[in-house]
Amino acid sequence: MFKNFIASFGFVFLFLGFLIFSNSYKIVDAGHVGVVKRLGAIKKTVLPEGFHFKIPFVDHIEEMDIRLTKAETSSASSSRDLQSVTTKVTVQFSLNGGIAPLTFQKIGNRDDLRGILVLPAIQESVKAVTAQYSAEQLITKREEVKIQIQKAISNFISATLKEKGVPGAMSIANVAITDFDFSQEFNKAIELKVRAEQEALQAKNEKLRRVTQAEAAAEEKKLAAAASAFETEIQSKARAEAIRIEAEALKNNPQLIRLRSIERWNGQLPKISGGGAVPFIDVSKLE
Repeated sequence: MFKNFIASFGFVFLFLGFLIFSNSYKIVDAGHVGVVKRLGAIKKTVLPEGFHFKIPFVDHIEEMDIRLTKAETSSASSSRDLQSVTTKVTVQFSLNGGIAPLTFQKIGNRDDLRGILVLPAIQESVKAVTAQYSAEQLITKREEVKIQIQKAISNFISATLKEKGVPGAMSIANVAITDFDFSQEFNKAIELKVRAEQEALQAKNEKLRRVTQAEAAAEEKKLAAAASAFETEIQSKARAEAIRIEAEALKNNPQLIRLRSIERWNGQLPKISGGGAVPFIDVSKLE
């Protein structure tokens, strides 16, 4: 009977010892920090990743993920020209492990921050920024809109964290606008406008091409006319110069005049000759 009692007590002792030992340490995973809760109270000590001892049944260690994560949501809003627009925004953020205990105490873990802080910040910031731009500007000034939304989200989160007493609890790595989704009517209007602009540009280019061709043809004709006129002028000057030279030669040389007359004679004698009242007889008829 006593031996059975001793055996039972030993078994209970071993069980309690195992239970105590299994609750006396905690392994914090990589990319996490440990937050110690001692009987419900948060300790300021931050446990880095690795093996740590704790007081069994007294200390409870909450792991907080401090790796980069994202919050993604779609926000419905209106542009400055009252066009309905749905903006899909993705925010990449991470927690500051150095003040993780205070963050856990004031707000909660990473998932709590995503739902309580980041997603509302996206909603409010997108509505405030898109209201400052027209629907067309949201497309053409996408990078500017992104910067403004990122600033608005950062300001919203910073103000909220400061109000909660945990400034710097998290940092934003990037804000991405994945899509702007407008109404079907607006999309159709944009499509028609783009098509009209393309057709107008095409007509302008065609007109410019025709004008260029016409100007080129006119210039070609102008050059051809100028060349012909220049050639005619040269030829005229050459003929005039030849006539002048020949006239000078004839004036000073009667024999040359006679030679030119003989060169131009066709070999036929005149049929009627004489300048008086009685003309010469046509000698060809006497034969």
